[in-house]
Amino acid sequence: MPAGSALLVRSWLFCPGSKPERFAKAASSGADAIIVDLEDAVAPTHKADARRHAVAWLATPPTPPIVRCLRPNALRTPDGLRDVLALVDAGVGPDHLVVPKTESPSELAMLDAVLAGPLATIRFLPLVETARGLGAVDAIAAHPRVAGVVLGGADLAADLGAELGWEPLLLARARLVQAAATAGVAAIDVPHLALGDVDGTRVEADRVRRLGFTGKLAIHPEQVAPIHDAFTPAAADVERARRVLAAVAAAAGGVAVVDGKMVDAPVVRGAERVLALARRRR
Repeated sequence: MPAGSALLVRSWLFCPGSKPERFAKAASSGADAIIVDLEDAVAPTHKADARRHAVAWLATPPTPPIVRCLRPNALRTPDGLRDVLALVDAGVGPDHLVVPKTESPSELAMLDAVLAGPLATIRFLPLVETARGLGAVDAIAAHPRVAGVVLGGADLAADLGAELGWEPLLLARARLVQAAATAGVAAIDVPHLALGDVDGTRVEADRVRRLGFTGKLAIHPEQVAPIHDAFTPAAADVERARRVLAAVAAAAGGVAVVDGKMVDAPVVRGAERVLALARRRR
């Protein structure tokens, strides 16, 4: 599993694009990835300035090294088109582009065509924020440039006419996890919106990890540590993963058995991911 894989990113920390003085602080927060946001966190009158700040940030090497992401405005808006064209004009791009309000793979196909050539290495993280997007989540997740799918919980709840809570969004979370698992990409959960509620962040992160999510968005540096607590494998899980891979190696192509259970390909992939996560810094 590549070291830069979105499947290994536990925390994705948002930072307002209109606050360039916070970029370095966000990168030093301990988060696995930062998302400079040009959409919800930026007032309409500051969009152009935020765009310039983001391009300048992407034009310089990250310090410290970190996964860098950008959330442009929705592609169906003039500001969203300007955001993407600014990357093309400057010839710079993030590791991942968080694509807001994605409702069909055709939107990603258009983006794929625009971000070609030198920007073809940018991977997409489509945000599922509408009922229409949730209905197309399997096709969205399957697009070849998608590295993960992201739950936009607040907007999705509003579009569904549902409350922003665990039970009302459980089906949506399960659908997104299923689509991500089928496509072999990351499943990223909505941020815990109650600032100062570190315990609540930890509990919610643990619940979504057990559901199958691979990481969670964060809106404040204080949320990074509890997210890592939830998504960093426990010692017992690491020990079992090592035994799984050792048994597969010893079987030399034959049937491997651990704890009385046959080891198949999905179990091996899970063990590899556990060990890769365990190697990450806390």
